[in-house]
Amino acid sequence: MEKTVGELAEWLGGQAEGDASRKISGAAPIDTSAQNQIAFVDSERNLAQAMESRAGCILAPPGLQLLGRTVIRVRNPRYGFARALELFFPRPPRSTGVHPTAQIGSNVVLDAEVEIGAHVVIGDDVRIGARSSVGAGCVLAENTTLGEDCILYPRVTLYPGTRTGSRVILHSGCVVGSDGFGYAFHEGHYYKFPQIGTVEIADDVEIGANTTIDRGALGATRIGRGTKIDNLVQIAHNVQIGENCAIASQTGISGSSIIEDYVVIAGQVGIGDHAHVQKGAVLGGQCGILPHKNIRAGQTVWGTPARPIREQLEQQALVARLPKLSQEFALLRARAGEAGRKTKGSHAAPGSKTKGL
Repeated sequence: MEKTVGELAEWLGGQAEGDASRKISGAAPIDTSAQNQIAFVDSERNLAQAMESRAGCILAPPGLQLLGRTVIRVRNPRYGFARALELFFPRPPRSTGVHPTAQIGSNVVLDAEVEIGAHVVIGDDVRIGARSSVGAGCVLAENTTLGEDCILYPRVTLYPGTRTGSRVILHSGCVVGSDGFGYAFHEGHYYKFPQIGTVEIADDVEIGANTTIDRGALGATRIGRGTKIDNLVQIAHNVQIGENCAIASQTGISGSSIIEDYVVIAGQVGIGDHAHVQKGAVLGGQCGILPHKNIRAGQTVWGTPARPIREQLEQQALVARLPKLSQEFALLRARAGEAGRKTKGSHAAPGSKTKGL
């Protein structure tokens, strides 16, 4: 596919500057792009790299000076670049229909243009919405519901009763609806607490490879509209996650925690049970949220136990000074001891005689 800069600007809703007739046929990173490709820069931090780039066109925000370069001005260059990638690298066409090796249960409803791959297993009373794609080796257990325009990559497992909205993407190895970690300790043994709840995933959610989401013990574990979850994330039973959250890899969220809308959770964060993270909070990498802890709306926290980031940085600075402070304290003690010995030595011993004039 080939587009002029002017055509791209119109398609992206931006403003072209420079050679609007220049032809663009691809997209690439700013440091490896060629004259027939588009790249993007979103801040002055990468301005020098952008000026040295061979890119034929650069997506840039208003006000960023790129003298002599062909530019398309857009408010969000990263978003514009994502749309350009979709244009130049469209998804390959799907092969609709059911593969002959798939096993389909009874009372299954497959809406129009559904794609069912090789060795898929679909249980009884399952419904799959229009234009959804189920990759090879997936298992959709009984009474599951998959919305429209969903993509299940190979080897996704949906346990019984799982429900998803539309345009949901589940990557390979994702397991949704497995039993929560619930046991009752009785007479020296752990007795399994039945996990009879479900998992509900709203529209436009994407879940990464090998992420696991446990079913509710009694009610539902819920993932809100537009939330994006990375690979290798563990979400325990009865967790409630709001809309448009971003959760990075190796995060673990314990049971019955509440994550409100627009929360950002960095990698390797641990959240204790019944914690409550309010709207718009940011949890820094590797921080630990204690059980029943409440993180206020809009707050950025870090460390274990998690504290407001300014407080955490001040404490880290103090900890870094401890070796020097310890040396200074030891020196003060040594000096104080030496002064004490001199003072003691300056006094006459008891019973000693003094010379007269």
